[in-house]
Amino acid sequence: MPLTGQSLILPSPGSAPSGDADSVGGTAARQKAILEIVGQSGYATIESLAAHFGVSAQTIRRDIIALDEQKLLQRFRGGAGARENTVRLGYTEKRARNQEGKAAIGRIAAAHIGNGDSLFLDVGTTVEAVALAITGLSGLRVVTTSLASAMILAECPEIEVVVTGGTVRGADGSLIGATTVEAIRQFRFDHAVLGFSGIDDDGAPMDFDLAKIAVKRAALERARHCILVGDHSKFARPALARICEPAEVGLLITDRPVEPAMLETLHKAGVTTEFAAT
Repeated sequence: MPLTGQSLILPSPGSAPSGDADSVGGTAARQKAILEIVGQSGYATIESLAAHFGVSAQTIRRDIIALDEQKLLQRFRGGAGARENTVRLGYTEKRARNQEGKAAIGRIAAAHIGNGDSLFLDVGTTVEAVALAITGLSGLRVVTTSLASAMILAECPEIEVVVTGGTVRGADGSLIGATTVEAIRQFRFDHAVLGFSGIDDDGAPMDFDLAKIAVKRAALERARHCILVGDHSKFARPALARICEPAEVGLLITDRPVEPAMLETLHKAGVTTEFAAT
C-alpha cells in the first residue's frame, strides 16, 4: 500500500545519506530507492519519503522533480506516482495475467446486461473481458473510451459502438481529456462498467490517474447503474484518489472473495458483491 507515514517495510535506501548533505552517489542511490518504492506501491507521499530517508521534504521534492523530468515517475501534489507510460509498458503482461479470473468476471457482468441496453465501457484489461463477454448480446449501444474494447466489439453487427474521441493515453488505447468528458455527458447509460486500481478503507474505488478518474466520474453521473469490475489484486492496496463514494457503486464483481471486514464495509455502504467462479 502507499506510504502514509506509518511504519512499513520498504526497499532499502542503500547508501542514501541520513541528512540533507548529499553526495552525488547518495542522491543517485536515494532516487533509485524512490523509484523502487513508487514502483512497488504505485504512489508515495513526500512526507513519508522524507521520514523514510531522514531528509527534508524539500530534498525529496527536488528528487521527485528530477525524476519527473527524466520521465521515470509522475509528480503529483504532495507526492509521486508511477508514470503512465512506465506502467503501460507492462500492458501485454497485464492482459495475459489472470485471464481465467477476468473472463469469469466478464461473464458475470454480462449476465447483468440485457439486449438493447445502453452502457459505458471504461478502460482496462478486466473491462476488456466484459467487452468479450457481451459480444453475444444484441441491440446494445456501447460508448467507450477504450480503443481496445471498441476493436473487440467492432465485428459485432448487433452492437452499436461509439468511441468518444479525446487524447490517446498509453498502450491500451485509453482516451482522456476535456473532449472525452464532454462527449460522455451527451449520453445516458443503463450501466457504467468501470475498472479500478485500488480500494480505500471504506470501500471506495480508487485509481492512480486523475485524468482517467475524471472520465469515470463523468460516466458514473450519466448512468443508472454502476458495475465495478476488478480482480483480487486490486484489493491489495489503495491508489492515489477516490473515483466515487462506495454508495455510488451498485455492483462490485471480482474473482475471489474479499476479506470479511471489507465485505462487511461494502455491504454496509449498500454495495452488492459477486464473486466469479474460476
